[in-house]
Amino acid sequence: PKLLDNFIQPWLNHGMHTTVLPFILIEMRTTHHQYPSRSCGLAAVCTFSVGYILWICWVHHVTGIWVYPVLDYIGPEAKIAFFLVVTIIINIYYMVGEILNSYIWDTQKCMEDEREKHKVD
Repeated sequence: PKLLDNFIQPWLNHGMHTTVLPFILIEMRTTHHQYPSRSCGLAAVCTFSVGYILWICWVHHVTGIWVYPVLDYIGPEAKIAFFLVVTIIINIYYMVGEILNSYIWDTQKCMEDEREKHKVD
């Protein structure tokens, strides 16, 4: 919101939301994550998403300001579609992370197994 632009400049807000990507990639390469079953993981992601959407709506209810200004310009049906699409995208990101984690660490395990095999020979 424009109200917060005096405290959090647009460049800083952008930086806080985009600079995390390199760190996520570094963590993915250096740390193996045990994912829950896909259904449990997606249920957790959906629960978080619904909670966040409810929080966005609560903030608008209390302050009259949408946290994401685009929501001010679209109708109620479009808001529902927007929230649904964003939830689907978040679920896709979760599955991409799970697949990448599996690919990176299974490849690494295969390489380590190959080294062990050569040592034995």
